[in-house]
Amino acid sequence: MFMQIVKKKAFICFMSLLLVLFWVLSCEKDNTKQKRTIEDLTGKMPKGMVWVQTKTFLQGAKATDKYAMQREKPAHKVKVDGFFIDKTEVTNAQFKAFVAATNYVTVAERKIDWNALKKQLPSGTQKPHDSLLQPGSLIFNKHVKAVVGMQNYAQWWTWKSGANWRHPQGPKSSIQGKDDFPVVHIAREDALAYCKWANRRLPTEAEWESAALGNETATIFTWGNKQSMLNKNANTWQGVFPTKNIDKDGFKYLAPVKKYPPNSIGLYDMLGNVWELTNDLYNVNYYKELDTSKIIHNPKGASTSYSPTNPYQVEYIIKGGSFLCHESYCASFRISAKMGTSADTGSDHVGFRTVATKEMLQVDK
Repeated sequence: MFMQIVKKKAFICFMSLLLVLFWVLSCEKDNTKQKRTIEDLTGKMPKGMVWVQTKTFLQGAKATDKYAMQREKPAHKVKVDGFFIDKTEVTNAQFKAFVAATNYVTVAERKIDWNALKKQLPSGTQKPHDSLLQPGSLIFNKHVKAVVGMQNYAQWWTWKSGANWRHPQGPKSSIQGKDDFPVVHIAREDALAYCKWANRRLPTEAEWESAALGNETATIFTWGNKQSMLNKNANTWQGVFPTKNIDKDGFKYLAPVKKYPPNSIGLYDMLGNVWELTNDLYNVNYYKELDTSKIIHNPKGASTSYSPTNPYQVEYIIKGGSFLCHESYCASFRISAKMGTSADTGSDHVGFRTVATKEMLQVDK
């Protein structure tokens, strides 16, 4: 009898082990099958990119977003087809490789053409002194001690001759040792030139929001809806804007990429650090003119640009906010937030990342 009990227990243990082994092998098989299915759908995964699956989501301001602005309303459902997107903003190292291969000269490195510039200004605008028409770009004034009101942003922005992607703060600065920082002082023309070289393109606003949401469909931030997690997840401004930054998040100004946790699909710095260029024209009335009774498939944005604050300029949407964003000013560390930037201007807090479709990547093979 004793031996029969022992044999019975041994048999039960053996069968249990077989079941566990079968379950493990089944899981591995399922995971392999899932991985192969993703590869079948997307083709070869491009280096440094992430696949954003096709999905329907709520674009624009969420109902519980206390910082939502009128240009982000009304929220509306969109469906965006799957695409690849860079894990990070384009870095100095990547842009350096592009310039080395093409000898490209950015807009900020070229002398300003007054005849071209005056077409974007009110009629009768006087030509500024030649010293102000030298190559350069906008930089944030880190030495502001006090401001009068928050409407005049010229109080904390300075035109710096000699500022460009190689010299972000002016001629005496450099990007040496900063290969993993986002490239800045990039105008739309520069970003498009890089995209052409790399066989990529700029994302639409809807694609950008789809990517920022990750596996979610209606959250305010890339990590969810809790603003209390901001400092752990994004490089923004803490303290008193624009006079005092106490860098609770670890960085006072620009940070290298990948210093904060990625979103649910592995994308870094979709909020904060630098604003990101998109391909959509900036029009404050665009959402209000949409037919929100139906799901909009792959929206391409407004057909014309319109901003009451810059009516003479053609502006494009930038997304994600930057290291300068603070709740007392722009509060643009949100997925739905957007601003406009002129096509021919860069600054030290605007960069970009690129996207690609399966069809585009066929050219790479």
